[in-house]
Formats: sequence, structure tokens, C-alpha cells
Amino acid sequence: MRIALCQMTSSTEPKENLALVADLVRRAAAEGARLAVLPEAAMVRFGAPLGAVAEPLDGPWAEGVRAVAKETGVTVVAGMFTPAPDGRVANTLLATGPGVEESYDKIHLYDAFGFRESDTVAAGERVVTIDVDGVRVGLATCYDLRFPELFRAHADAGATVSVLPASWGAGPGKREQWDLLVRARALDATVWLAAVDQAAPDQDADPEAPTKAPTGVGHSALIGPDGAVRARLGGAPGLLVDEVDPAEAERVRRAVAVLDNRRL
Repeated sequence: MRIALCQMTSSTEPKENLALVADLVRRAAAEGARLAVLPEAAMVRFGAPLGAVAEPLDGPWAEGVRAVAKETGVTVVAGMFTPAPDGRVANTLLATGPGVEESYDKIHLYDAFGFRESDTVAAGERVVTIDVDGVRVGLATCYDLRFPELFRAHADAGATVSVLPASWGAGPGKREQWDLLVRARALDATVWLAAVDQAAPDQDADPEAPTKAPTGVGHSALIGPDGAVRARLGGAPGLLVDEVDPAEAERVRRAVAVLDNRRL
């Protein structure tokens, strides 16, 4: 299966961001991608008032994503914000495409490094997988990356691929942690991991300098089930299309049976 990692920089304007999403999905389709993954907060960047722009899954922003998925025949996973019952919002991944209509609300909220996502965002509770061309794909978001049990839950549900839209926070050591954790999670669960980050809004900014909101550091990567980096983007916006082989995950699982050997 060909998968596209669509690294973009979201603005504070959902309509602008929807146009950028549509352009990236069309470019991905032109390169033969069957699954296009956009970052967390593709709808609107962190730091903007999320409650004011949140829309339900049948709202105009999600319908715009569905339209380009239908136009191209590509399954699209993109980060947006939906209203939550308690007045906060949910940090939601919309997954839509041929035979696919699903959503995932981020389970682990980014209450770390001086930022409190839970002040404005309600946590999800549901592990979600989708099927794309017969390949089971698990959905996770950004800070979920620090919790290996979620990726093992994807594998337990039959996934050989996990996707991780993100808007990773800059700061001391954060880029190195991103590189380490994306490889570790693929190896923990013996899955392919497509980690798609927001590109840094200011390409000249020091990535070691913390920002008020997690707005991305780039360096999206496709990691094999053996933990090896198969392809990677830099800090700027870009598109990476590559092949994932579900059979390779099965071969790695036979060689390194960490899922079968678990005792806790």
C-alpha cells in the first residue's frame, strides 16, 4: 500500500487549511497513494481559540475533506477539532475515504512541558482502527506517542500500520525525543508507523526554543516494523509518498515475537 505523509503548516484560518489539505491529497493521489495522512490540528493550529472554530463531523470542514477523498479515491486522515459535551472540544482525527468513515478522539492529552491541553480539550476513550485496501490501520495522535500500550492495542486489533498525526512542541531535546519515540513505538508493536508532524511555522526559529503552543517541528517519518527509518522529511512543508508492506510486519513478528511473549 502506498501511503502519503503530508507535512503542512496550519494557519488560524480553517478555510485556508482545507484548501491546503485538498491540494496535498490531490498531489498524493497523483503519486499513487491510497492513504494520505495530514497532521494533528490540520483544521487550525494550536494557539488559536479552538472552541470558536470547532465543528461537528458533519460540518463544512469535515465535508470538505470528504469531498476531496471522494474526488481522488484516497482515504484521508486529518486532524480537526469537534465540540465536546462539557463545553471543551475534542482533538479529533477524521478518517474518510472509500469504504471508510471513522473518527478518533485523542486519548492522552498534552499536559506536559508547561502546556495544559486538558484545559480546553476533552480526552477520548476509544481505540480506533480502520481498513484501507485490506490493511488494518490504527489511529493515534501526537502525545499518544509516549504511551506504548496504545500502539500494542492497535496490533492486538489486527493493525500492521499505525498513523500518528502530530503537532509536536518545540523545546530542548524535543526533536531528539520525537525521533527516538517514533522508532520505539514501531518496534514496541512491530507495526509500520507513519508519523506526520506539522512543519515548524518559522523555519528560521531555533527548534530548541520552546513555543507557547505546540505548533510542530516537522521531520515526519515512515518507520518500519523493525524500528528502522525508511523515509523522512525535513523541517519544511513537504510530501512524502512511500510503500508499506503489511507482510513485513508479520515477518518481523515471527522473528521478534514481543506481542506473543508479553506477560504483563
